Amino acid sequence: MAWYRKEKAQVQSEALDVVSLAAGLVGIDSTSGREGEVIDYLHALLVARRWSVRRIPVGPGRDNLLATSSDSPVATLSTHVDTVPPFIPPRIEGGRLWGRGSCDAKGIAAAMICAAEELRAQGVAIALHLLVGEEVSHDGAHAANAIPTTSRIMVNGEPTESTLAVGTKGAIRITVRTTGVAAHSAYPERGRSATLALVNLLSELSALDLPRDPILGDTTINIGTLSGGVADNVTAPSAEARLMARTIGPVDDIIALLRQWAGSRATIEPGIMVPPVRLNTVPGFETSVVAYATDVPVLTAWGEPYLFGPGSIHVAHTDGEYVEIEELRGAVESYQRIVIEALKRS
Repeated sequence: MAWYRKEKAQVQSEALDVVSLAAGLVGIDSTSGREGEVIDYLHALLVARRWSVRRIPVGPGRDNLLATSSDSPVATLSTHVDTVPPFIPPRIEGGRLWGRGSCDAKGIAAAMICAAEELRAQGVAIALHLLVGEEVSHDGAHAANAIPTTSRIMVNGEPTESTLAVGTKGAIRITVRTTGVAAHSAYPERGRSATLALVNLLSELSALDLPRDPILGDTTINIGTLSGGVADNVTAPSAEARLMARTIGPVDDIIALLRQWAGSRATIEPGIMVPPVRLNTVPGFETSVVAYATDVPVLTAWGEPYLFGPGSIHVAHTDGEYVEIEELRGAVESYQRIVIEALKRS
């Protein structure tokens, strides 16, 4: 039964169960762009549990939720509630919660809500920020960062295998374009193949000497998609590849390196960029470095950043996404510890 369908008094008095709440969230399709229903679900739950809740418009039918226990919160728990496609319904089996978003990041959202309730009961002025759009454009984070806040620390939630991340790599999307001359493929000497030029160029990519950082590790570049040509019997007049680089330093360094690599053979067009980030830690937690992008670089107004979450990125976005139930329950206490220790240091 959905939380917002229960009697208000029942919802107010019940202790939240993190697994039940996570399963309820996973049971709602909130693929990026379609987050309206899960936001309505959470809005009703948090209002019924006497949080001060504000909807932050992001786009048509799409809002963030900001729930606070005080007019002047000092700490924020933040994660996203959108998911990648396809929707996969929840099931509990083998000590795991399975389904889309179970670890990225609806299980995290459930753990944060339960932790926030405990922190509120302890008198901590806490905020919950539940965002949309993280999996696509970070538009929810941009809207969130425009809201004035008194928060001194922010714990962002992503699947870090219950470690505190000391840093995240950055990311940049890059389009590589080659041009050719169309001709009948029976007479290739009369044309010039843009697809052949692109394939030859990309074959050199793995030989590039890419930047490395002793903490964040190696810069990596993925060739995501290839397109080009007009027909099998025509030398291709144009072709392009879309790349994504995971960066450990200034993005301009990577762009300059790729332009040098391409020379006059192709054009390099940078796209959406997320910078690398160094993060804070507290005692008592194992640490890690994560290679994926998060909302953290955008959420600069919400205090000193920390990154923690149950579950593994290696099962996120897969058909077999899951989170261990024991780890999910443990995250409720871990979020409380991180907030309390981080506030001591802020």
